[in-house]
Parts: sequence; C-alpha cells; structure tokens
Amino acid sequence: MLFRESATSVAARTLEGSLAELLAENFRHKHSHRPGTSEVRSWERSLPALTHALVEAGLGDVEVMVEYGLPLTSRRADAILAGVHPTTGEPSYVVVELKQWSEAHPEDEDPLLCRTPAYGERPVLNPIEQVRGYCEYLLSFNGAVERTPESVAGVAYLHNATEFGVGALRSVPETLHGRMYTGEDRGAFIDFLHSRLAPKPGAEAADILLQGKVRPSKQLMSVAAAEVRDREQFVLLADQRLAYETVMSAVRKSRHANRKQVIVVTGGPGSGKSVIALQLLGELYRRGVTALHATGSQSFTKTMRKVAGARKPEVRELFKYFNSFMQAEPNDLDVLICDEAHRLRVTSANRYTKAELRTGRPQVAELIDAARVPVFLLDQHQVVRPGEMGTKEQIQQAAAELDVDCTVVELDSQFRCGGSDAYVAWVADLLGLEGGEPTVWEPDGKVVLRVADSPQELEDFLVARRGEDYGARMSAGYCWKWTRDITPAMRSLPADVVIGDWSRPWNLYGDRSLLGAPPSSLWATDKAGFGQVGCVYTAQGFEYDWSGVIIGPDLVWRTDRWVVDRTASKDPSFTKATPDDRIDRLVRNTYKVLLTRGMVGTILYSTDAETRDKLRSLIPPAPATDGTDGPA
Repeated sequence: MLFRESATSVAARTLEGSLAELLAENFRHKHSHRPGTSEVRSWERSLPALTHALVEAGLGDVEVMVEYGLPLTSRRADAILAGVHPTTGEPSYVVVELKQWSEAHPEDEDPLLCRTPAYGERPVLNPIEQVRGYCEYLLSFNGAVERTPESVAGVAYLHNATEFGVGALRSVPETLHGRMYTGEDRGAFIDFLHSRLAPKPGAEAADILLQGKVRPSKQLMSVAAAEVRDREQFVLLADQRLAYETVMSAVRKSRHANRKQVIVVTGGPGSGKSVIALQLLGELYRRGVTALHATGSQSFTKTMRKVAGARKPEVRELFKYFNSFMQAEPNDLDVLICDEAHRLRVTSANRYTKAELRTGRPQVAELIDAARVPVFLLDQHQVVRPGEMGTKEQIQQAAAELDVDCTVVELDSQFRCGGSDAYVAWVADLLGLEGGEPTVWEPDGKVVLRVADSPQELEDFLVARRGEDYGARMSAGYCWKWTRDITPAMRSLPADVVIGDWSRPWNLYGDRSLLGAPPSSLWATDKAGFGQVGCVYTAQGFEYDWSGVIIGPDLVWRTDRWVVDRTASKDPSFTKATPDDRIDRLVRNTYKVLLTRGMVGTILYSTDAETRDKLRSLIPPAPATDGTDGPA
C-alpha cells in the first residue's frame, strides 16, 4: 500500500495537487525506482474521480487504501475502500480498479479479453474479470476476509467512459466480486457504494484488513495433483489471466478455423509461469483437449510426475521432455505446454540418440510442429548451460521461418521472494544482468536478506529457521567436483563441497534414494534434501522458504566489477569450445537462479573475502529487533 487516508483527506490532497507527488515518492521508496508516466497520470486523473464520488455520496469517512499490494505478489489493486457495512455493521471492503478508457470492446469469441485504443493491437483482460480476480485472490490469502467472502466487493470504474463506448464489456457476467460502472452511470456507482459502505469511519476496518494473517502461498508441487485432476487451486491475476485466456482463445480458434498459433509467455522468477502451465493443463485435460506438458528439466519433470500422478498413475504421462517429440506427427496434439522453455536445446539429439533420428533439426521447430497451439513459458535470464537457447526472439524467429503466427505475453507480476519485485530487480542489478550496477539493498518488508561470514554460520541460520517450521535449502555455484558413483555400501555421501574445515555433500546424483538422501529430482521438495548442497540444475524451477546461497570462486568482486573465473567452475557442460563471454553470462545467470529461490528470505556467503566485504557493503545488518535472530 502506498498511502491511506479518509476519502475526504485524499480528495483534499487531489485538489491541492499534492497527492500524485506524494504517491510517487512513496513508490520510489518502496520499489527503488520511480513510477511510470502512465501510472502517475492515472493517480492524477482517476483517483480524484473516485474520491469525489465518495465525498458526494456522504462517505468521506471511508478509508481509502491506495495501490494496495496483494499479499505474496507484486500485483496492486488501484484502491481498496474500507468501511462499515450499512446493514450488518461488520467490516466491508470494495476493491476498485480504475480505468481512464473511453472505449473498449470484447475480443472476438472471447469476452474475457478486450481491446482498447490505449493498448493498440494488444488484447488485455476485461476489467470486470480483472477486479474479480483481485477479490478472489484477496479472499484466498488474507485471513481477515477468507471466511467472509460477502464482506468483499469488486468494481471497475471507467470514469471517462459511456455505455456506448464500453457497454459491450458486460458480456462477462457481473457478480458481487466483479462489476463495472462508467462515468455515464455515476449515480448508479454512488448507489452501489451506499449499498456496501455506511457513512461511518473506516479506519478500524482498514486496520483489520492490514493486520489479517497472510496464509502461505500454495506451493506449486503440493497441489499439482488436485490442479491437474480436479479443479483450479490457484487464482490467476491480471497478466497471468491474460496469458491463460490468450492460450484458451488460440485453442478455440485452432479448432474452428484450422489455425496454428505459437504463444510465448515471458516472465521473471516467481511470475507464475508454471502456475499458468498447470492451470492450462488441468483445464484442457478436463475438457478432453489433447495436451501435454514438457520441460527440459529432469528434476522438474520427475517431481511433477511424482506429485501429480500420486494417485492416478496415468496422469504421469502428461509430463514429457522436450526431446520426446523428435518423431511426433505434425499437429498430433492440440496443445503442447513447454514450461521452463529457457532450457530448450539447439537440437534434441544427444550421444544416446539413434542415428536415424539425428536430423539436425532445431528442437524448437520440432515442438512447434507437434501441436496446433505450442505454448512456451520462459525466463531468458535463467539460461545456465551452453547449448540452451530458449529466448523470446529465437522462438519468434523459428515461428516466422515456419510461417506460423506468434503472440507474446509478458508477465510483470512477482510471487516468489515474498512478492518483492524490488528484490528481483536488486538481484539483476547486483549481477549486472540488465545493464545495472550493484546497489544497497533497502529492506521492503517482503523478503529478508542476510550475509554470513562462514558456511557454518549460513547453515546454522538455516537450521534455526527449520526449527521454526520453515523449509530451507543450501545451494552453491558449481565449483566443486561432484561424486556421482554412490553405492549403498558407503557409510555416507562424499563431502565434495569443502570450504576450510566445513564440508557437505552435493545433492545425490541419480534416480534412487540412497543413504537417507532423496534422488536428485526430489532434492528441492523432499525434507531429507536439507544437509546436502544443491546445484543450479536441481534448484532451478523450485522454491523453498529460506535459501542459503554459497557464491563460489567462479564469481568474485575485484575493486569495481565482477570477475568470472572459468577455471574455478567444475560444470562439465562448460567446454574449451564455450567462449569466455558465454561462460560469463551463464555463471551470472546461475547465481540469479539460486538467489531467487527463497520465498521468505535468502542468506548469502562468498568463499572470497573481498566479495564478502562487497556484499556486506550492499546488505544492511539485521536490525536488533529482527525476529530471525540471524547474523548481523
């Protein structure tokens, strides 16, 4: 939340012209960058329309929470009105989505999407459905309202629009959690506000909502079975829902018009790509549409098979690898969902591939050919191996060469790392992935960041967090040899990761559980994985509450820049033929992956003294009142 005051106070600030400036300053403080021009313009033009309606309705004491951050995500509702219900006397809330649109029309054959001149040719989510998603998400994750769904209402207020300009958007059914009013029916909007809010102070109701217990994010793996077999377990928000509806629309069109279309969904860590993939797979599966899920990650695919197929073994067959489609008939599937598509290979062939299958054909072309609607979900900053080539541009080029339409949907929500988009941006700047430079971390209350002076200190910190019923894992750069030949005759796993007098084993290699350790594919999700050090290949695609990351000697800070030492890497995928600049990028991407696994927080340790000093200068010491009792 950027700001809260009574409607009367907010209206007064808009009249004197100070509100937008105040919100911009609060935004900069919370997110470490200034808001966009369009966002400031919305505050200047849309918030006055809302607060003036409240004051005119005699609801000046209602509390207005501006840019309310939905829990465990970076998505924000434009405003939430908090007050007292006029009939029940209980807390009552109205989630408001404000639009400056004067014209919008539902997408052909799909009213959940719409087009408006403000966005050119790009379809966006119908605002009725957008605010409904916000309400449902709030009810799912805020303990103050989860058991009283009738206490929350949702409304999209298109204050510049007339019924002629946007009325067709009402082809989406309106409910308590999703309805729409225009500037033309402002009187009806005021009547609606009267039906939900009494002319009484709303500060106490706002406090109750803000103090509501945030339920932990539903972990992807623990609900995958129900997601695929039974019903939707996750609420998709805004751009996530847009991606979902874009795919479903393409599926309908492909059936009616025999039309093939590639969909690319891009987003950073925790933006919901795998959640969207599971939503799609579950819904298509229930509708009888031929669809498969594929990844290039053995750990991810095996975990999905284990969890989703726990009670129905046939469900396991929905999860394939990218190289499973070398002999697929063209358009044999309706939909192929390629998750973690940043792990696409140049070709599917490897040393075990039969000679007759070694066609040299690009893997992306095989996947596009296999389905009427191939869907690629990716984060190109997670390419960590030579030979991986999954970027938006490469898939677009492949689609163009095959003369297939390609649509790109970009996700800007953030659910991992406590929903802290500031932290994800800080990591990108720390590693120089997007042209930025390391900056001092400004705690935002969403995610915790710590530095350890030794690996033992890092491990002790994580052990303490596990004692508080959090999940935790240790991971490291690939800077130590990995003993792969493990036998039951051994007394313990070889302690390959050695730092001074501290040593721990890598996660187990292979598909069997040995010596009390889970197989590599389950290291991130099995409780027995703690105590072993995971590498990027077993951590990628997963999340856990607390993440301990050991930065090895392959990435060190020297005076004023990062230096990548390829000789320090033990990754067998790095060969003499891999150029230095390619290895530089892959090493940085590796640490980006490792640093964005933690839902609650991350603790860092570097094996290099100068690098530890640099990290100390960027990460403030833990406050004395920090309940984690972690290292200062």
